[in-house]
Amino acid sequence: MHTGVDIGAGAGEPIYAADSGSVVLAGVNGGYGNCVMIDHGNGYVTLYGHMSSIAVSKGQSVSQGDIVGYVGSTGISTGPHLHFEVRQNGGTVNPMSFF
Repeated sequence: MHTGVDIGAGAGEPIYAADSGSVVLAGVNGGYGNCVMIDHGNGYVTLYGHMSSIAVSKGQSVSQGDIVGYVGSTGISTGPHLHFEVRQNGGTVNPMSFF
């Protein structure tokens, strides 16, 4: 099951935090490859997958619009893109409702 949205972009393009929060994961995460997860409070977490490189560290505070990494094709991926997920209270929700 595909739990997020894939956003096509060129390799090396910057990836920005969707909102302010605290980085709870910054590293390799299975099929997501290089991955960042940000806890935004109120049960919301965003996930950014398949990065070529990561620009933040676990425990770091980020603001909306901060660069968290760069587009890549790590993990289970067929080409450069950003896999973006929104999780609420541990379950995934449709990220398109936030655009």
